[in-house]
Amino acid sequence: MISEKNLIGNVKEKKSNYDLMTAVMICLGKKASTDTNVLKLLNVLLSTETASEDKCQILEEDFKIKMTQTLESEVSLMCNLSKGVEEQGIQKGLQKGLEQGIQAMIATLKKLQIPTETILIETCEKFGLTREDAEKYLK
Repeated sequence: MISEKNLIGNVKEKKSNYDLMTAVMICLGKKASTDTNVLKLLNVLLSTETASEDKCQILEEDFKIKMTQTLESEVSLMCNLSKGVEEQGIQKGLQKGLEQGIQAMIATLKKLQIPTETILIETCEKFGLTREDAEKYLK
């Protein structure tokens, strides 16, 4: 909670003058329902499906925003950032799926009472792991 605290003196101030934290939530909705310019602008800027060149063209043509080199680079940076975040999420998902696959295979081979040495060899071959990494999964 934000509260007023005077270090010197005893002057009172209205809370609205110092409690300036405000949250604004805008629901973008579906593309077809964007007849408000602000919502359409946000849809263009935040779209993960539109390339940065297309966004710059839309900003110039539809919103009459003069594209400078700085603005173009900022739009491109914003697009690359969202793609980077998406790619990072995909890589984490793939890694997690791979780990689950390795664990499932090892569990199945153990259930079939396959010798530990054979499990290690198969795990290394199938998943391209070092023996040390395969042993970690085996535990």
